[in-house]
Amino acid sequence: MDASRRREMMAPAVVSVVGLATIATAWGFELIGGFIPCALCLQERVPYYIGLPLAVAALLAAVAGARPTVVRMLLVAAGITFAYGAYLGIYHAGAEWGWWLGPADCGGNAPAVADVDDLLGQLDNIRVVSCTAASWRLLGLSFAGWNAVVSIFLVAVAMWGAFRPLAEEPAEVARSRA
Repeated sequence: MDASRRREMMAPAVVSVVGLATIATAWGFELIGGFIPCALCLQERVPYYIGLPLAVAALLAAVAGARPTVVRMLLVAAGITFAYGAYLGIYHAGAEWGWWLGPADCGGNAPAVADVDDLLGQLDNIRVVSCTAASWRLLGLSFAGWNAVVSIFLVAVAMWGAFRPLAEEPAEVARSRA
């Protein structure tokens, strides 16, 4: 594998690995740590579900030796997707800090109710999670704040990979094409 192909693989690889680690961490906090996500938290995961396949497709295209334009267009699409994720994270973190109102319908994700007895049974077990109360903080940032930081990083790496100058062709490749 030549240096120019490795160079094309760098940005999609970083976006794929960091994005996958981020969404895996969110799932880990939910499934292992017992943190129940609010409705806005669940919306913040959607950009990962869209952006990660785009980043992996860019990585696979770079590995396969596709034209740099293909890789870069996939990176632009992933970057735009993660920019929306950054917006959601900033909006959510701002609502948690009380800088602005959160969504009016944010209250939890209760399961569907089949009948009245089922409803009464669920009332004992339902835990409503507010979008405006941070359930955890590290270094002053909540899950939403850290999501915004990671999303901004992913946007920066994707756009760097998409818009950096192309590598110079090695002399022997250029001569063989002549």
